[in-house]
Amino acid sequence: MENLAEKIKSRKSVRTFDTRPLSSEHLNDIKEYIRDIPNPFDIPVEFILLDAKEYGLSSPVLSGEQLYVAGKVEKKPYADVAFGYSFEKLIMHAWDLGIGTVMIGGTMKRDMFEAAAGVKTGDMMPCVSPLGYPANKRSVKEIMMRKGVGADSRISPDKLFFKDEWGKALTPDDEMADILEMVRWAPSAVNKQPWRIILKDGIYHFYEKKDKGYVNESTGDLQKTDIGIALAHFVMGVEDKGKRADVTVSDPGLNIPNDAQYIASVKIC
Repeated sequence: MENLAEKIKSRKSVRTFDTRPLSSEHLNDIKEYIRDIPNPFDIPVEFILLDAKEYGLSSPVLSGEQLYVAGKVEKKPYADVAFGYSFEKLIMHAWDLGIGTVMIGGTMKRDMFEAAAGVKTGDMMPCVSPLGYPANKRSVKEIMMRKGVGADSRISPDKLFFKDEWGKALTPDDEMADILEMVRWAPSAVNKQPWRIILKDGIYHFYEKKDKGYVNESTGDLQKTDIGIALAHFVMGVEDKGKRADVTVSDPGLNIPNDAQYIASVKIC
């Protein structure tokens, strides 16, 4: 049986599905799971299952999908971070069941998905995902997409995780190295990996390293959604070690680059 670190690293985004509908057992499991997926910011994220044929939904980067899950959240501070956190919990749960997923924020007819999901004024729907069983073989299109974004590579730890100040590489102990590796392998939009962490006085502070082109009215800040995903991996990793992760929002006021923004802090108890 895979441990959590192995599961996180083995999980791949899936864009080619074998057209089978989910079994009734798996569908009921997913329906129950999405009823309440909490996040550290106590911002409700609503998930809706959408039959692809019923609503005429598709994406040019997918093939064989029969079912989608959409998530929507009220527009407010930290909504995009909370969304990413809760959505990643669902993604990992689905992977446990052998169900493939991939977060899609742009390569779709957004107006059709938002109408099907009942997105209203004041809501945002950062992304959706297909839910289905992976095909035995990836399509050529999927292989080329993965190659284009370097899906199987990650930024080196010394460029992501710092001690006391931005840019000073962190050398963690073995336990924390495992947890930070889970963060490093978190998925992100076009594999940008916008998270940075500074360990200062025993607290891990999360930051967004901003790139242009990831913010709009419909999706919010997709890189903040990515930070939520990374934060979920960190918390899951801490809990897997039998400890508790207390997430707070209290900017320590550290010196950071102009293109970076403080997001949250985690104390391990």
